[in-house]
Amino acid sequence: MNARSSRNSPRAGRSGTAWRHDNIGRMLNNAVRRFESRVLELMAASGHGETRIAHVSLTRNLDVEGTRLTELARRASVSKQAMGELVDQCVELGLVAREADPRDGRARIVRFTPAGLQWLEAFGDAVDMAEAEMRKELGKAAMDVVLQALSAYGARFDTLGDEI
Repeated sequence: MNARSSRNSPRAGRSGTAWRHDNIGRMLNNAVRRFESRVLELMAASGHGETRIAHVSLTRNLDVEGTRLTELARRASVSKQAMGELVDQCVELGLVAREADPRDGRARIVRFTPAGLQWLEAFGDAVDMAEAEMRKELGKAAMDVVLQALSAYGARFDTLGDEI
């Protein structure tokens, strides 16, 4: 028998395709979908219903001082073309603008507009409210454990350049 016996396997005792419903990846994804849906509900209630969850992929990865499109795509794990489409949509919404990169005239920097910075502040408020609701539902101790564990587990993937 190999070093990872079936008795110690996370899939031990699960038959067929049950693992598809009770694996950590699916649970995390469901939690993210629920959380982000709530954030968008709160945004809409505060007068910012123009954005969809796809736009959050851009704004979540955009440094306040601006970021190159190629870096945004890398951070979001999408193609430059897909990120370009999101940037175009957010330009139309007035949330971001493309500007020449002062370090390289051929490159463009994506930056929040003044309206985009107001949107970002409202988004931060909505995240805080959704997190408070989650904390109330789960309890302080459980929420603290979740935050600590997820922070440790995903730390090396946090690529946002903003200062904390």
